Amino acid sequence: MDRKPPRVWISNASPKAGEVLRVRAQIEHVMESGLRSDGAGKIRPRNIVTRFEARLGDALLFAWEPGISVAQNPYIEFTFVARTSGELKLLWKDDAGQSTSASKAITVA
Repeated sequence: MDRKPPRVWISNASPKAGEVLRVRAQIEHVMESGLRSDGAGKIRPRNIVTRFEARLGDALLFAWEPGISVAQNPYIEFTFVARTSGELKLLWKDDAGQSTSASKAITVA
């Protein structure tokens, strides 16, 4: 299945040290709960995003494990304090074993 790349927005890609950055990200994903059936009455298998991680370099900034009540195309927003420059890496994993990632450079002035 072809998916569009995640949408990622960062409040400032060139912050000063100590500045709080806001990150907004959204991925296209059906988030099938496993509780619905198709037209033939067959249960659709569960396939939700089970883990989201945000890292700056190797440092874990934020982790989230959503449940089945999250709507399709999940949107997430979080903040962190800019201390060092690096590659902001975002990773989504789902029940089907697929993963999607995005990255943005952060340069601390």
